[in-house]
Amino acid sequence: MPKFFMTEAASAFWDFSLRFYARPGVAAVCLLLQDGGGADVNVVLYLLFLAAQNRSLDDAAVARLDAATGVWRDEVVRPLRTARRHLKNPAAPYDGQAAAELRSEIKRSELAAERIEQLTIERLFPAATTGVVAATPADAARASLAAYDHLRGGLPAAAVAQLLELFNAQS
Repeated sequence: MPKFFMTEAASAFWDFSLRFYARPGVAAVCLLLQDGGGADVNVVLYLLFLAAQNRSLDDAAVARLDAATGVWRDEVVRPLRTARRHLKNPAAPYDGQAAAELRSEIKRSELAAERIEQLTIERLFPAATTGVVAATPADAARASLAAYDHLRGGLPAAAVAQLLELFNAQS
């Protein structure tokens, strides 16, 4: 595990993400949003983290959040993800065991990059002052995800609905 994982200060967002992502069905829905709609799962998780605190973001705030993560996502996270996925079934003549070991290392690096992105989001957009107060966490989640859907030009509607159900079930 990278050294910074052990020395990094606590992160409420990271803790929320680990708990929520581990819930049955969440990972699959997040991957549908990522692969089927181009969503940044860290942005989606932050919107839900804020919603759990009754805070929602409008279109402009979601656009600022997404823009703040764009370069890191495109230049670091996505290339690591692409390499990891490619190494799952390496073509001949590459050694499968060596590729599996490399895939494992890249997976650790990808997770480290995801954590850096989350820590940056949390620092740039403090939960206590980001967004506006909503009536309920469900209202906040619905409003923020609608704003992200608008920004992305349409996320898979069924996946968004399922994610909202999973979020509301945990509240």
